[in-house]
Amino acid sequence: MKLIRFGKAGNEKPGVLIDDKYFDVSEFIKEYDEKFFTSDGLEKLRDILGSRIINDCPEVPGNVRLGAPIARPSKIVCIGLNYADHAKETGAQVPSEPVIFLKSTTALVGPGDDIMMPRNSKKTDWEVELAVVIGKKASYVEEDEALDYVAGYCLHNDVSEREFQLERNGTWDKGKGCDTFAPMGPFLATKEELANVDDLRLWLTVNGTKMQEGNTSNFIFRIPLLVSYVSQFMTLLPGDIISTGTPAGVGLGMNPPVYLKEGDIVELGIDGLGSSKQAVKAYANN
Repeated sequence: MKLIRFGKAGNEKPGVLIDDKYFDVSEFIKEYDEKFFTSDGLEKLRDILGSRIINDCPEVPGNVRLGAPIARPSKIVCIGLNYADHAKETGAQVPSEPVIFLKSTTALVGPGDDIMMPRNSKKTDWEVELAVVIGKKASYVEEDEALDYVAGYCLHNDVSEREFQLERNGTWDKGKGCDTFAPMGPFLATKEELANVDDLRLWLTVNGTKMQEGNTSNFIFRIPLLVSYVSQFMTLLPGDIISTGTPAGVGLGMNPPVYLKEGDIVELGIDGLGSSKQAVKAYANN
């Protein structure tokens, strides 16, 4: 299944993507949130799609705004330096254990929403990533059982302000959680939609120029290990997101570094998870 949320920001409705068409399922499903996953919402949705009930779901215009496919996750957990080529380009040591940081949930926006560079930003950067959506409560999960806790996967742009992240002391979080810094979607694909999550091509362009192209086969730490590892340090709730890191090609890694500016257009995609496009805007007092 492919789950979407559509409509005006803050007032999205749940829907599904079937044969390149959007359908409104809000008569049967209230929201794609923690409660949805906790109450076996995915199975209920499968029953709806497998029955004649789907015929009663209105089709939604293809040009509708899409929101992030998950509503109000309790947290967005990110994994840093999970591709060796990205670690090398940024001058970082390849980690012996996963690097964890948190991205604020207020950063979450739709796949076509603008990226707003924060006030005083000079080094806003891009990062195409595969995001894992948790389907049930996970605490101290064993690696060989970890995929049982995964609901599905999404495309994510882990937008980063490098000066805030690396030059302002403290943790990375202050450069990661700015408003609009987590464009997500266009849809959540449940596990059966992807034949091999360990062999997916990722790409990103800025103004049509290819910046990133990688493959999840080059993960340092694969998804079962990441889910298990994170669950040793915090309880993952249904609807939570783990973003699995980015391949080489970020602006920070270029010589000299290249960063986003107002008017730039960022496009990105992952095989099987669609593509997204964001325009870069600046606050008026930058």
